[in-house]
Amino acid sequence: METTSVGPVPDPDPDPDTGTGRAAVVRRLREGMAASVLSFPLTSFHEDGSFDADGYRAYVAERLAAGPGALFPACGTGEFFSLDEDEYRQAVAIAVEETAGSVPVVAGTGYGWAQALRFARIAEEAGADALLVMPHYLTAAPQDGLVAQVERIAAGTRLPLIAYQRGQVAYTAESVRRLARVPGVIGVKDGHSDLDRLQRTVLAAPDDFLFFNGAATAEVQARAYAAVGIPAYSSAVHAFAPEIANAFLAALRGGDTGTVDKLLRDFYVPLVELRDRVPGYAVSLVKAAARLRGCPVGPVRAPLTDPSPADLAALKTLLTTGLDLVGAAL
Repeated sequence: METTSVGPVPDPDPDPDTGTGRAAVVRRLREGMAASVLSFPLTSFHEDGSFDADGYRAYVAERLAAGPGALFPACGTGEFFSLDEDEYRQAVAIAVEETAGSVPVVAGTGYGWAQALRFARIAEEAGADALLVMPHYLTAAPQDGLVAQVERIAAGTRLPLIAYQRGQVAYTAESVRRLARVPGVIGVKDGHSDLDRLQRTVLAAPDDFLFFNGAATAEVQARAYAAVGIPAYSSAVHAFAPEIANAFLAALRGGDTGTVDKLLRDFYVPLVELRDRVPGYAVSLVKAAARLRGCPVGPVRAPLTDPSPADLAALKTLLTTGLDLVGAAL
């Protein structure tokens, strides 16, 4: 399979009203961000670790029924880093089939730019609307290299890109300004929560450039992000308790400070404290909580580990408390 391109892939349709070009994807994502949280579905595995296509399809359908603004399959929460290319193809294709155009589908891609393009082309063939560029593998890199990585991916795919800054990837405001000039780069997902840098970055970027809060438990910092001009966020809680995620968003946007504070105090902050006990719990706890709700997601794959019995018991208690707060049941 080809992994390079001689130049930027042209936008097949720059008209936002036709629904297929980059401008249309930006419009649809902006509308989705304004309407609801962004959903990052888990990837379903059988107990032996193999990909569970039927379980995944049922799980994605449940997420869509809960009304997300967009669907991001095969990303961090979806264990992109543990999927082979065939599993990735199935995950993205099922997400596209289940959404049937109802919300944008943004598939993960990553590693070095050459491998990222292999995944990008699979996502194109599967019908994804855009790509989330995950942080590159292992090594630190200068700003010029971080920008060049995204430029090479953008040059080899017709799909618009959202760059994800987390871990060893942290763009300066000037680098985001440069990325915004790259054809096909439409936004940034932030996982660093450096609000000073974010404020500078938002001010430096074009008005139509997309930003969203991608912190591990984004609701805890949602008010702070909104204060610097980034009200949209992804919700890991939507992956297992959309009732809580949707209630929090409604309270936040409705100015119901009492409900926001109660959900933060009694559910979200304790969830973060439990999450921080063990590396990888940002995914493992989410998957365990989904299993507690009866979702067919299965275990995590190594190098992640499922929660200990004690942590699972604490999670069940916390989940029950959170659902009670919004009038739902386990």
